[in-house]
Amino acid sequence: MASVAAPVAATAAPELSGKVVEFNVLAADGASTASAEAAVRAAGGTVVTSNAAAGLLTVSAPENGFTARLTGNRAVEGAARIRSIGQAPRSEKSAKAKAEAVEKDNRNGAKKGKADAATAGMDPLDGQLWGLTAVRSDLARTKQAGDKRVKVGVLDTGVDGSHPDIAPNFDRALSRNFTRDIPFDENGAAVDGPCEYRGCVDPADVDNGGHGTHVAGTIAAAADGFGISGVAPNVSIVNIRGGQDSGYFFLQPVVDAMTYSGDAGLDVVNMSFYVDPWLFNCAANPADTPEQQAEQRLVVKSINRAMEYAHRKGVSQVVSLGNGHMDLGNPLPDASSPDYPAGAAHPRTIDNATCFSLPIEGPHAIGVGAYGPSQAKADFSNYGEHISVAAPGGYFRDGFGTDWYRTNENLILSAYPRNVALTEGAIDEAGNVTPDGAALGVQKACRDDGTCGYYQFLQGTSMAAPHASGVAALIVAQYGNYSGKGVTLSPDKVRKVLEGTAAPIACPTPRTVTYTNEGRPAEFTATCVGGLEYNGFYGNGSVDAWAAVTGGKKFLK
Repeated sequence: MASVAAPVAATAAPELSGKVVEFNVLAADGASTASAEAAVRAAGGTVVTSNAAAGLLTVSAPENGFTARLTGNRAVEGAARIRSIGQAPRSEKSAKAKAEAVEKDNRNGAKKGKADAATAGMDPLDGQLWGLTAVRSDLARTKQAGDKRVKVGVLDTGVDGSHPDIAPNFDRALSRNFTRDIPFDENGAAVDGPCEYRGCVDPADVDNGGHGTHVAGTIAAAADGFGISGVAPNVSIVNIRGGQDSGYFFLQPVVDAMTYSGDAGLDVVNMSFYVDPWLFNCAANPADTPEQQAEQRLVVKSINRAMEYAHRKGVSQVVSLGNGHMDLGNPLPDASSPDYPAGAAHPRTIDNATCFSLPIEGPHAIGVGAYGPSQAKADFSNYGEHISVAAPGGYFRDGFGTDWYRTNENLILSAYPRNVALTEGAIDEAGNVTPDGAALGVQKACRDDGTCGYYQFLQGTSMAAPHASGVAALIVAQYGNYSGKGVTLSPDKVRKVLEGTAAPIACPTPRTVTYTNEGRPAEFTATCVGGLEYNGFYGNGSVDAWAAVTGGKKFLK
């Protein structure tokens, strides 16, 4: 970008006062990041972090007067006091709450040309992974199980690189943690709690939330005769952590992770979170203050820039559709925003044309909805606009009137970090599964050498997206261009194969589905619009690994 000089202030600058806090500052279109940094310093701020790819800064400054000093500066698009943006599920302690919860250096030498496809078998616990069979990964791996040179980024709460199902495919050299733990907020309320490591920055192979490790296991747990295997069991997992231990995601870490995915040459990135504190970021919602409106506009522009950058760099971005049980083309009223800090939420009517849920409504997002083991749309899953494909996400209440109903086996089983299992009371200090853990279906598998892995059941569109990410990784492995720098296949081609080979699923009969028998209120009622080739419940259909690796070539023309 060309540098833009800051205008000379016509009046005296406002006085700075109050405690020092952090702000996000976004460089204006056409302005360099350096010019925005200069504007920040001239206004009395200190640059903490700077992302040149997106033009986003985190700065510290006194809470009063700083943004006013930046107003009118041509180098600055906007500035807003930092709020968290994005949320993975918080852990629940009780068996009933957890069952009901909706979310909760491995490199081969590169060689030129097409690689010989590697195959893989199945693992002992795979019989419980109905999602693996639903997307036909069991068949696909007899032809293409992936390649270590295909890199899948997990933008989440972290990845436990020591988990025995993750470790064989974990790329430690490329993994990064873009967050720092926040023990308490400015009001003294606990956020992440006490720091586990000196400096309050977790290593890049640690997950203190559990969500990211579960996602990583579904994508690429190794097929090695132990535990579980993933949809693409031979590809590499890269932790690009953007989420706090508590499950909040802040703007700067998320944008940094997104742009890093492009710089690091990742092929696929899985994003199973939504941007908050605003469920929808609105340009000028009348229920919001001018400052809140400015904050949301800054979030939208920052995320859009980062996603465009990653796409240009060759990253396929797979995003969960969200668990708000709503048609994204006709959003429900939002009474939960802003959800940080606590107690700040106020009711808002959402205008679909000017309000955006991110990253699902960002550019180039491959949106994934969730279905249960009966192939019914999960009651919690969003639908309608922005759905590209559907995938297994678990559905605890599936099979009403049958023995399936309200069983753990309706959910998705995947890797569970030992440290999180211990904190949540699912295992004891000796590593044994507790009665509470057993009620949740928590499982333990051990090797002869005493190395043990733990596994938990979860549900959500967060569990659907990694099934699609795994299939996307297999597409890159099967059809990508192998060179000294790795494997490349344009995101647009990956999308064409993923959507083109998806197994069509028709709307149910009747098209309007109520979930009152399952105990859900009337607002969960959903109507499926569209035909067999594309509809609002399933998009282009369920991702199909076998069809993708055997019949995807025709979609590349």
